[in-house]
Amino acid sequence: MYGIAQWYIASSRQQPLQLGATFIPDYAESFGLDPQDTLKATITDLGVKRLRLVSYWENGETKRGTYDFSFLDWQFKMAQEHGVKVSLAIGLRQPRWPECHIPAWAEKIPKSQWEPELMKYIAAVVDRYKNNPALDSYQLENEFFLKVFGICPDFSRDRLVAEYNLVKQHDPHHTLVVSMSNNAIGTPVGQPTPDMWAISVYKRVWDKTITKRYFEYPIPAWYYAFRAGWVKITRGHDSFIHELQAEAWPAADMAIQDAPIAEQNKSLDAKRLKDRFKYGRATGMRTIDLWGVEWWYWRKVKLNDPSLWDVAKDAYSQANSVQ
Repeated sequence: MYGIAQWYIASSRQQPLQLGATFIPDYAESFGLDPQDTLKATITDLGVKRLRLVSYWENGETKRGTYDFSFLDWQFKMAQEHGVKVSLAIGLRQPRWPECHIPAWAEKIPKSQWEPELMKYIAAVVDRYKNNPALDSYQLENEFFLKVFGICPDFSRDRLVAEYNLVKQHDPHHTLVVSMSNNAIGTPVGQPTPDMWAISVYKRVWDKTITKRYFEYPIPAWYYAFRAGWVKITRGHDSFIHELQAEAWPAADMAIQDAPIAEQNKSLDAKRLKDRFKYGRATGMRTIDLWGVEWWYWRKVKLNDPSLWDVAKDAYSQANSVQ
């Protein structure tokens, strides 16, 4: 495992480092932030040049058969104006709780009825943005088989394969990504075989089952290099980090917005964030999307604590300077 890890790190060393970030307007609003101000600051002040955006079905088709992409159009427009590349999440399962973002009307009907509507929606999203200069890739069904987390109605591989084929049919030119469904274990063995695989990396969480305390996964960075190297050897495609934990995971079921700064810092403070960037780079994967930019901005503008924002700003500046 260590040998494969070192081979992968060496083989990818000459590739440019791309640090991105996930941005979700709904999540920014949950902090009392203006989503457009937050995204603009993320791009112009923080220096993010790669964004993972979401196309929640529940936002784009609140009424069956009627599409409204205004919630996503302004994000693409801002990205295009600033030369930012977009990796667009598509499908039913996308980042943030409850993971599967299904419209209220679709929850009331069986899969045999909502699945064709979902396929139509995915096709509509792809057709709308496939010619946008900002689009870099798609990320299909975030961590699709992760059954233990989220509220999702279906984990059928047949649906995942059908969606994959649908996207390729509508847009064969852009990279299509499928993410692995576990932070620390597993390797993809079934279909579909995407253009790239994505891996999530979580380091410090609240263990509510056994220890009832904050728990740091004792996993060395080279282990993730092994996972990426093994996938490259066995499946023939590269991997990247689509979700590097850079956000606090508060104790018990406490919402991050309700946790005092001292409690948030037990999970992730400025020093740990700096170490997290270093850990991500040490995996050898050269594209890394960070998780938590809305939280950093909230700490900065609402709690008068720019420490996280400043650490991230320095990391993005360093990455941008060597591209």
